[in-house]
Amino acid sequence: MMKVFVVGGGVVGLCSAVALAEAGHDICLWDAESHQKGAQTGPASWGNAGHIATEQVTPLASPDSLLTFARRLFCLGGPLAMPPGQFAAWGPFALRFLAASRPASYRAGSTALHALATQALPAWQRLAARLREPGLLREQGHYVTWESGRSATAGRAHWARSDIGPCTIAPITSEECTQLQTISPSGIADGIRFSGTAQIADLDMLRETLLHRLTALGGTVRHEAAELSLAHGNVLVNGVSADQVLVSAGLGSKALLEALGHTVPIIAERGYHIRAQAERWPADMPPIVFEDRNMIVTRYKDSVQAASFVEFSASDAPADPRKWERLESHVAELGLTVSPPYRRWMGCRPTLPDYLPAIGRSRRARNLLYAFGHQHLGLTLAAITADLVVNLADGTQPKVDMTAFDIDRFGGKGIER
Repeated sequence: MMKVFVVGGGVVGLCSAVALAEAGHDICLWDAESHQKGAQTGPASWGNAGHIATEQVTPLASPDSLLTFARRLFCLGGPLAMPPGQFAAWGPFALRFLAASRPASYRAGSTALHALATQALPAWQRLAARLREPGLLREQGHYVTWESGRSATAGRAHWARSDIGPCTIAPITSEECTQLQTISPSGIADGIRFSGTAQIADLDMLRETLLHRLTALGGTVRHEAAELSLAHGNVLVNGVSADQVLVSAGLGSKALLEALGHTVPIIAERGYHIRAQAERWPADMPPIVFEDRNMIVTRYKDSVQAASFVEFSASDAPADPRKWERLESHVAELGLTVSPPYRRWMGCRPTLPDYLPAIGRSRRARNLLYAFGHQHLGLTLAAITADLVVNLADGTQPKVDMTAFDIDRFGGKGIER
């Protein structure tokens, strides 16, 4: 048994803490970020779309992203916002993104991400079975829909030529189309259904279940900020030693690791959602992507959530109410069977410029591990990342090649251990 500190209580850190405890280790989770139901901002882990997106096996840093950049801009009706006043936050990131979007870099990134995504759902299935919470993981796939025959033709062609990893696609049946049109009478002309994806039924339930599992295994939680220091080649957390320390603090991982000499070019990629009470939305409806509007709508246990937008900004910059207003307009124009009042929320995805996570063992301290920077796929990749963290801690062979996830791909300085 090893004493392991896990710094960060988001979904990746919490899943990793549980997996390490299940492997027989003594776990202390350091979680400085409070989770408050109904808050307008918070960690992206507990405000995402709930989608286990195993179809997303290629990085967003790609040649296609560069080609379609202009039409994705928020000012032109798209989901991408790069506020000029936030250039200091996103400018350096954008230069690294351009480099990562070169064909050779994109192909290497796709190979690495594909390997993770293929293992993502099996890892969630194993974790859900151990958590013994019926209904937590819903394996019903998801829909992608379009509002016109023209956009459906283009959308089908796009998905037909896309790499979707372990997933499959089928046209929606007439019965499915009828059911979809009951919740969006004016917004669905056609669609496809993905199989091989999944959904977390309720994010609050997930967090509570993981915390209960951790404490049942003897783990402890400390709600305080963590600071790292180096002594005799090992990292201490707030002056306290441990056999292993895992940094999985999302955006907060930057300050923690850069103090030790790592380079962490992470950015706050901010997303927005609105929620309303689930009154007329079918309880068993899978997530629906309204692709013409770059919006995903998810039915949770007692609410319906519409989410969208990629906003590059400082994490503490004020939220942009125009994003919420556009979501509310989309809901109204699609005729969705939800109604105000809406709860508005904004959260920050921790994103690295090549759209690959950082998972590995530090070369600057003998006992330091890291797992962060999962961008849009934090929920999707949390369970498989937890498995890899156990491999790192125990020195066992991982299921995937982790070379591409080494944080030192971005450079760094300092004396290696």
